[in-house]
Amino acid sequence: MNDWQYAQTDPREQLARLHYFSMKKLQDAEEIEMMITVKETFTPPLGGAMQFFAQADKQTNQKIAPYTPSGWGKTLLEALIACVREINRFPYQGETGNSANTSSASKAAL
Repeated sequence: MNDWQYAQTDPREQLARLHYFSMKKLQDAEEIEMMITVKETFTPPLGGAMQFFAQADKQTNQKIAPYTPSGWGKTLLEALIACVREINRFPYQGETGNSANTSSASKAAL
């Protein structure tokens, strides 16, 4: 039973549960790890139409027009599929390989 929704006393608070996923974007000989966060809202902001919103942690298409892959859905699966499709829509043009992991770890330490 999903009883977490009952913790919300005011719909304006927009209580949400977060689901985390990771995937490897396969691009040429590289594997770019992408983290996807799916927000499940109890009171959807779009008038009840879409309860799930998924968003990737990295942008794609950075050199032309940076784009943050995301997707909406009535179910977690719909939102996740839409986000994965958007991740694969444009190339990742940031750091790849070990240098990306090193620089990310350095930034996290700051």
